[in-house]
Amino acid sequence: MERTLARSKRSIELFGNPFFKLTRFALCLFAAWFVLASPAVAGKHTKDTLATVQKRLTEKKALLIDVREEKEWKQGHLKVAKLLPLSHLERGVSKEKLDEYLPKDKIVYLHCASGARCIEAAELLTDLGFEVRALKPGYDAFIEAGFEEVIP
Repeated sequence: MERTLARSKRSIELFGNPFFKLTRFALCLFAAWFVLASPAVAGKHTKDTLATVQKRLTEKKALLIDVREEKEWKQGHLKVAKLLPLSHLERGVSKEKLDEYLPKDKIVYLHCASGARCIEAAELLTDLGFEVRALKPGYDAFIEAGFEEVIP
């Protein structure tokens, strides 16, 4: 009983120690920074410019995927883009089907209306083993940059 009491008293002294609290806080901050700064985290937009994207598409070195919904696609889309709605990815598309749709030998760019959904799509596709680049500029920025629009 005395042993248990002594051990409890030491624990209180250690965990109540301000230095221990500061050290534990610093370790938590470092762990959070390490996870968020890791290149494995797909939640970032590419730094590639629209001019770079246009050049790579023209050279057939890249593919542009529109992750907006079909309703938005039917209101207008980029001529060079292929449709793969985020909602389909969230419901689950087989890896085999994605392998057919997304070539491994090309850069795969993702775009949406404002840059948010393509981040989500990039995370889902990265988890499935695909290398993709989410674009921050939204649909309207592509039109302003000279990408050809198709309005069915």
